[in-house]
Amino acid sequence: MAHLVETMAYAGETPWHGLGVPVHNDLTPAQMLEKAGLDWTVEKVPTFCEFKDELIPTDDYALVRSSDSKVLTTVSGDWEPIQNHEAFEFFNDFVMAGDMEMHTAGSLDGGRSVWALAKIKESFDIVTGDRVEPYLLFSNPHTYGKCVDIRFTGIRVVCNNTLTVALNGTTDMMVRLNHRNKFDAESVKHTMGMASKRMGTYVDVAKYLTTKRITDDTVKNYFRTVFPSMVKDDTDYLDRPLSRPASMALEVLETQPGAEYGTGSWWQAFNAVTYTTDHLLGHSADSRLKSAWYGQNRQRKIKALETAVEFADAA
Repeated sequence: MAHLVETMAYAGETPWHGLGVPVHNDLTPAQMLEKAGLDWTVEKVPTFCEFKDELIPTDDYALVRSSDSKVLTTVSGDWEPIQNHEAFEFFNDFVMAGDMEMHTAGSLDGGRSVWALAKIKESFDIVTGDRVEPYLLFSNPHTYGKCVDIRFTGIRVVCNNTLTVALNGTTDMMVRLNHRNKFDAESVKHTMGMASKRMGTYVDVAKYLTTKRITDDTVKNYFRTVFPSMVKDDTDYLDRPLSRPASMALEVLETQPGAEYGTGSWWQAFNAVTYTTDHLLGHSADSRLKSAWYGQNRQRKIKALETAVEFADAA
């Protein structure tokens, strides 16, 4: 299959997905933009249809990339493109103040989705030695129907699992913007500043999971819930064989990197899910990367965290 990652640069250690070219961790957002191969713009160009040898204008526009004249998508007249440099300028104040450093950036799906990830210089331990580092992810899609997505996320250092920060189905840790209005960076910064305070809630939940114990039966039921079997028969749900992903999570429960932290707890079980989705499922590293941030795996990890809390409450 074709690679989803078109271009990418990263600072520091090689990311868990092993993709991209290395750069220094002291780059400005503008320098990261260039190193990641994202120093291009998009332009709305009127489209036409041909009928009886005549070009007739339509109500739609093509979004065309400046670097190679590639048509990325077709949009309506009220679509307001956000240029890549605008997305990266969002990080300027944070980076210049020393609160963040640019970490990774790149292009997915042939330029249709651009992202920048900045590391927040404030980490925390769930238990001693089990560190989670928070990041701010800015996703700038050049695709009709997709919103600009700015969110906090976390990476568990010991295993490079991406931790989707969402609780009870809320979106407190993210902002989504459509393309019908001009991008207002200051308004988004204000919203994200308030959202960052909710990171403490996530830390408290994670620490809570380390205090609640799993059993052989409850952890299997947990994996059944997160990775349900597609087999439909008259067998009682709890007696059905585990699905392949659920079996994989069970297999790595005690062998995953970082399994020694929170051993026998719901934190260990939850991280077996994140490790399985980030490192074992999918056809390739870049498909797992996209799914971890935007696709099915992201939604699965939201469900996994909420379900782990439910099982922990019942323990």
